Amino acid sequence: MNKQISRFIRKFFRQVVQPIQDFIQLESSAGFILMGCTVIAFVLANSPLHNLYQGLWQTEISIGIEGALLTKTLFHWINDGLMCIFFFVVGLEIKREILIGELASIKRAILPVAAALGGMIIPAFIYFLFTKGTGTEAGWGIPMATDIAFSLGVLALLGSRIPHQLKVLLTAFAIIDDLGAVLVIALFYGSQIQWLFIAAAAVVLFILFCANRAGIRRPSVYVILGMLLWFMMLESGIHATIAGVLLALTVPARPQFASKDFVEKLSALLQRFMKEDESSQRNILTQDQQSIVQTIGHTCQEAETPLLRFEHTLHPWVTFAIMPIFALANAGVMLGDNFGSTLMTPAALGILCGLVIGKQIGITLFAWISVKLKLAELPSSITWKQIYGIGLLGGIGFTMSLFIANLAFHDENLLNISKTAILLASFISGCLGMLALRVVSSGNHIDGHNA
Repeated sequence: MNKQISRFIRKFFRQVVQPIQDFIQLESSAGFILMGCTVIAFVLANSPLHNLYQGLWQTEISIGIEGALLTKTLFHWINDGLMCIFFFVVGLEIKREILIGELASIKRAILPVAAALGGMIIPAFIYFLFTKGTGTEAGWGIPMATDIAFSLGVLALLGSRIPHQLKVLLTAFAIIDDLGAVLVIALFYGSQIQWLFIAAAAVVLFILFCANRAGIRRPSVYVILGMLLWFMMLESGIHATIAGVLLALTVPARPQFASKDFVEKLSALLQRFMKEDESSQRNILTQDQQSIVQTIGHTCQEAETPLLRFEHTLHPWVTFAIMPIFALANAGVMLGDNFGSTLMTPAALGILCGLVIGKQIGITLFAWISVKLKLAELPSSITWKQIYGIGLLGGIGFTMSLFIANLAFHDENLLNISKTAILLASFISGCLGMLALRVVSSGNHIDGHNA
C-alpha cells in the first residue's frame, strides 16, 4: 500500500515540476493557429475590406467609472493590456526554467544562454550596419527575438525525426530571447519617465514581494495588486507590459508542503479512506469518505505551486486566444505596388538580414564557442547540423519582433515596411530551417538517439 502511494506521489511531483513536454506540445499546436491568424490578417489588409479591418482596431473602448475613465483604442488594449498577460506567462516560464528547468543548472544553462546571446547580438549589429545614419536605428531590437510558438510549430511538422532534446534547447534559448527582449523594451523603448508613478509601482511591487514572503498564496491577491501595478506602469512611461514580468517574479514558486510532508498527509488520508471502505457494506461513498476525497483534492491543489497553477491556467488562453488576437491586429500588412522597393529600404534590409542571416550565425557561432571553451556541453542526441537548423528557425521573429516594431516606429509607412520585412524573414527562416532539419535528421527514430 505504502509503495503504491509513494509511486503515486513521485508521479504527481514529476508532473508538477517537469511540465516541459506539455509546454512544447501546447506551443506547437499554437503555432499552427498563429499561422492561420497571420494569413487572415494579411488577406484582410489587402482586400476590399481593408478600411473595415483597420477601423475595427481603432475603435475606442473605455474602462472605469464616470470621472475616472481609461480610454484607449482596441489596438492599444490588445498591445498594452492583453499582451501584459502574455508577458506575465513569459515571466512565469522564465522563473520556472531558472528554478527547476533547463536553466536551473549552470552547466545545462550555458549552451542555450550562449545561443540566445549570439542570436540577439549579431542580428542587432547587422541591423545597425544597414541603418546607421538613416534615422531608422531605433529598430535595432526588432530582429533580436525568436517566436517560440512558430518555431516549435515548424518542428512539429517534422514529427518524430526531431529529438526531444533539440526541442527543449530551442525552447530554452527562445525563452532567454524573450527575457532579452523584455529588458530591451524596458530600457530602450519607454517614453518620458513619470517618476511619481515609478515610485508608486515600486511600492506595489514591494507589497507583492512581502505577500510572497508572508506565504500568501491566494491568486486573487496577486491579480488585484497586479492590475494596480499594470496601471502604475502604464502611466509611468515604461511600457505597461513590463508589469506582467515583474508580477511573475513575485508569484510564489515553492509548494506549501515539503515532499515528505505531502506523502505523509496523503498516506494518512488514503488509509482513513480504506478503513472506511472496509467497514462499509455498500458501494456508495460514505459521508466521511466524501469528506476525505475533498480533502485529498484540496491537499493536491495546495501541493501545486501558485506559479505553476497560474501558468497551467493562463498558458492555453495566451497561446490559443491572446497571441492569435495579437496576430490579427498586428500582422495586417499592405503590400502596395512598390513591394520591391520597400524591401530595399535600410530598415527592411536590416530586419531581413538580421533575422535570416544574423540569427543562424549568432546562435550557431556562440553555441560552438561555448562548447569549444568547455563552458558548455553538447547533448549526445544533438548534432551541430541540427544546432544550425534551429539557428535558422531562430529567425522566426514574429510576436516579439512585431511588438518591438510598434514601439520603435510611429510612422505608419515605416511600421508597414518593418512588418513586411518581419513576416517575409519569418517565412524564409521557417522554410529554410524546416528544410535543413529535414535533411540532417532524415532516418532518425522517435527517440532521436541516432541523430
